[in-house]
Formats: sequence, structure tokens, C-alpha cells
Amino acid sequence: MLDEELRASTQDGAYPRPQLVRSEWLDLSGEWDFAFDEDVEVDARVGTPAEFGRTIVVPYPPESPLSGVHETGHHPVVWYRRRVEAAEVAGAGHASGRVLLLHFGAVDYRADVWIDGRHVGAHEGGHTPFTVEVPAGDGGFEIVVRAEDDPRDFSQPRGKQDWRVAPHSIWYHRTTGIWQPVWIESVPRQHVTRVAWRPDIDGECVHLAFEVAQKPVAPTRARVTLRHGEQQLAEVTVALASTREEVSISLPVVGTEQGYDELLWTPERPVLIDARIELLTDGTADPADTSDAASSYFGLRSVGTVGERFLLNDRPYFVRGVLSQGYWPQSHLAAPSPEALRAEVELIKELGFNTARLHQKLEDPRLLYWADRLGLLLWVEMPSAYEFSDTSVTRLTREWTDAVRRDSSHPSVVAWVPINESWAVRNLAVDARQRDFIRSLYHLTKALDGTRPVISNDGWEHTQSDLLTLHDYENDHEVLGARYGTREAIETSLEGMSPFGKRVLVGTAAEAEATASAPALLTEFGGVSFTPDADVDAWGYRLVGTPEDLDRHLSGIFGALDASTGLAGWVYTQLTDTVQETNGLTDENRVPKLPVERLRAIIRGTA
Repeated sequence: MLDEELRASTQDGAYPRPQLVRSEWLDLSGEWDFAFDEDVEVDARVGTPAEFGRTIVVPYPPESPLSGVHETGHHPVVWYRRRVEAAEVAGAGHASGRVLLLHFGAVDYRADVWIDGRHVGAHEGGHTPFTVEVPAGDGGFEIVVRAEDDPRDFSQPRGKQDWRVAPHSIWYHRTTGIWQPVWIESVPRQHVTRVAWRPDIDGECVHLAFEVAQKPVAPTRARVTLRHGEQQLAEVTVALASTREEVSISLPVVGTEQGYDELLWTPERPVLIDARIELLTDGTADPADTSDAASSYFGLRSVGTVGERFLLNDRPYFVRGVLSQGYWPQSHLAAPSPEALRAEVELIKELGFNTARLHQKLEDPRLLYWADRLGLLLWVEMPSAYEFSDTSVTRLTREWTDAVRRDSSHPSVVAWVPINESWAVRNLAVDARQRDFIRSLYHLTKALDGTRPVISNDGWEHTQSDLLTLHDYENDHEVLGARYGTREAIETSLEGMSPFGKRVLVGTAAEAEATASAPALLTEFGGVSFTPDADVDAWGYRLVGTPEDLDRHLSGIFGALDASTGLAGWVYTQLTDTVQETNGLTDENRVPKLPVERLRAIIRGTA
């Protein structure tokens, strides 16, 4: 059973699935046996290698230094093997009558899993989690994983991972295979598999949808208890009739002035509500085998728009955002440690930003947890494929659906971006099929989660979007100010070709009218490159030579946008240097290029 004192809102950030937490689990990170496909002979009897000649440190991709392999060439197929000992299984709290689950945070791109030579599951999608059940046995067991990630398959959603051997332009080294935690978890046969929270501030309630492992065969109840600190806010019990149930939990305290001020989540005051969910099954010989308990959390907040303004909790909120690639030199897309995810959120806030646009990456859920807990708005963006085909449409739609379902309960997430800059749909201005695709993604996202703005195609060539987002790397602050200083100036870019050479609106007349009247944000600008290392192959949209030049240049372009009366916010490119892209406000090791106090003053408009 779950420890009564375990609160999801104050966890330490190590648990890989922060909004459905149990105490009986074990992280399997560390050394695994490893092989590239071209180096092994596959045993035809079980379909797995007979020998493994290397070791790798999971969850770091083999291209990265921290993996211990550090080979950046093309290796489309990789293999992993790990023996889980009986003592480790017992240490995860597993016992007879319970189910042992093996979870994978993310394996890029296609994975097959064997346990003791038996194929137990497969998954496609390099950025979303999956789970297999460990067959019942006498204790320990052996895991074998085959991951396939073809660098030249442009129908795979891949984000900024390069298809060439070496990084070029704005693309980086690949992240192949396991790159998020692998862990085992012991659960009762009947257990909660998913929770989804949807706050309703105006209705003074929160809606909970949850799923369980199997249809109840005996009378089963779910008891949900909500707490803020030591104050119990609500408790409800609902009978389960199927594998999915929904319940609305009344929170009348939200309707009071004191409750409204104390309980609503904002970046400045990130209040989280703890939840405990218990499944209680009646009439069984051993209730411990069939009762489950887990902890979760949510934030009470609303997101919307009115006129030309972005709203948080029905109040105008100016977006001061930064583009975050989520890439580390020593571990690539994988975080070097759980602590690094907290440090990333702390760094963004310390620099003066209130928002991060997670660019071309579905982030580790533990980063979303720290954004929830510490107070940072997030835009979630789907990694792009690089061709338009039936296969790419199917793959991206399926993985985006999984991503929205996974992340929709995080209060920090305030916008969805299924497509960026027409990547994989480069002809959508003239191709009706491509317009239908991004239109369908917009409406699919609204159907899955109608509580947040959706941007059909961030940057330009919108069909219908809830925010009018524009990208412009003009680095003359006077020109930038003239283009975006007023709403009237912004609207001149909506007719014909914009200053950045793209049409802004490509939808129907009704879609164009809706998008043109939405709040406008400049969601990529800047890209100023500075590095004191003359040997670095530096790349950026504007190069400057000294820290003093960087200060003057940033002051000019940020100041021009702060003076705008027509923008609802902006997103600067970018947070950190990434491989050859040296246009970060910090270097690749997160060291700021100007004093933090000075950067914060520029970003906050107090310089």
C-alpha cells in the first residue's frame, strides 16, 4: 500500500511518472549489456543476440559520452540486455499475487521487448512511454530490448536529430534507443493505470478521469481524497463499472475570495493540490492483492484568450518565453541526472523568463513536474518528421495523441504545438492535403484537450490557431520595433508575404479571420550568437564579438519588443548553446554569457 505520507506534490523528482506515484518501484538505470546490430549474430530460436560485446549506461543514448559508448555514426539497430535479480524484485516491494510491470519512459524509435526469451511487447514512437507485464516467475528475470532508429527514415518524428553522420545547420547528434528511465513497479492485479485532471475554476470543481487495469469482476470503489497541505479539501467515492470512470469533485472553497487567492496556480505562486486515489475491492479473500493506492497532484488554473491578450486565470498575462532545446553535450536528449531537470527550470526562472517553449522535443515528465512545482509556463511541441506521406501522417498523429494524453494534467502546460514552421508540410500553402493534415491536428488536439490554446503551425502558414504566432530573426531593433510595435503594424504581415518570406494565413476565410484576431506573439526572435572560443564552429542568426556587444544588442531587441502595444508575448531563441548553434544566453554547460542579474534586467524590461 502507498505510504500515507507520500505526497506527489513534494516528491524529490526521481520518480519517472510524477502524476501517478507509488512507493513500490525500482529504477533499473545503470550498466546494461549492449550491442550494435551489425556486431552480433541473432539466435534464430528466440530472435535475440547470442552474445553482447559491450556495456552501456542506461538511460543515456549510445551517441552520448555518458553512455560509455559514445559512437555518433549511423547505427540503425541496437540491443540491450539486463538481468534483474530476485533481490531487486523483492526490493521493489513485489510479492506473490501481485503484478510486476516494466516501464520504459522513451525508446527511440521502435522497440521490441523480450523477458526470459519470450516476446512480451512492442512500441513505436520515440518520445512516449510504454509498459509491459513481467511474466510470473520465481524471482529474477532477463530483459532484452531491440531498438530500431533509422537515421534516413524521414517519416519518423525526429525533431532536431540529424540524418547526416555529423551535425549540420540547426540539427544535432542523434539520440538512439533508451533515453528515459526504465523501472519496475509492483502493483495489485487491479490498479490505476492513468489519471487525468481538468480543473474548472468557474464551476468550483475539478474533473478527474481515470483508468484501471481491468473491468471489475467484484464490487469495486474508488476513493479520491484531495488535500492542500494539512487541509482536506474533498473526499469522494465512486463505484467502478468499467475500466474508465469520470468524476467531478466539488471544491466550494475556490468560490471564496480567500480560497481563490490561496489555491490558484500561477508561476509566481505555484500551488499544487495533492490527491490520493484508492481502489477498494469488496468480498475478496486477500484484499491486499486487489486494492491499490497511488498519489497524484494537480493545479487549479485556467488558460484562455480575450481580444488581443493571453489570459491566465482570466487575467492578462504577458508571455516572456525562451526556446528550450533540452539538449546536453554529455547526454544529448536525455537529462544527465534527475537533478539537472530541476536545475533547468530554476535557470530559466532565474534568468527572468516565465515561459519555456519546449522545442522539437517531448520532455521528460520530471521536467514538467518541476515546472509545475516551481512555477514555469510550458508550450509542448511535437518533434517533426521530415516528409509528408501516409506513414508520417499516421506516425505523428499517433504519437502526438499519446503525448497530449500523457501531459494534459500538468498545470504548467499552457499551449500545444503539433507542427512547427511547416516542417514535413512544406507545401501546405498550395497543397490541400497538407492543409487538411494540420487542420486535423488542430481539431484532434482540441478534442483531446479543449482547455488550452492550440497553434496549428507555429511561426507561419496557419490554418486556424488560437494564438497568432510569428517567427522573425530580424536583428535591427528599430526594424523589429516598427514591425511589432502596434497591432496595426503586426496586421500588415498578414497580407501577402510577411517580412520573413512566408504567408501567415493559409486557411479558409473563417479560419483566417479567427487566427488574425487572436493574440499575437513573436515566438522566435533573436538567435544572437556569441562565443569567446575562436575555434568553435559558431552559428547563429546574428554574430557579435564581445560581451559588451552582446549586452547592447540584447538590450536593443528586447527593449523594442517591450515597448510594443500589440504583442501578447514573445519567445527568445534560445536558452543554451547547442552543438554548433552558439545563440544561447548560456553556453552548452548552462554558464550564462552575461551576469545573471544583467540578463534578468534585460529580459524583465527593468534594465
